[in-house]
Amino acid sequence: MYSAMKAKEIADLTKEEVAEKLEIEQENYAKLRMNHEVAPLENPVQLKYKRKFIARLKTDLRKRQLAEQTK
Repeated sequence: MYSAMKAKEIADLTKEEVAEKLEIEQENYAKLRMNHEVAPLENPVQLKYKRKFIARLKTDLRKRQLAEQTK
């Protein structure tokens, strides 16, 4: 099915790795959405999981940016 990274695994990544992972996941999500528009996905819940994972990555990236600003 779908295996998302856990929060601990995301926290272990560097800021650059999180940004890179975010970019890749956003591209994958766009492709998945396009494929779903053309022909329904076997499991459309994948879209929901992808969105939540992207939000998780964005949240972690923002948290790191705010931590840098307060230093």
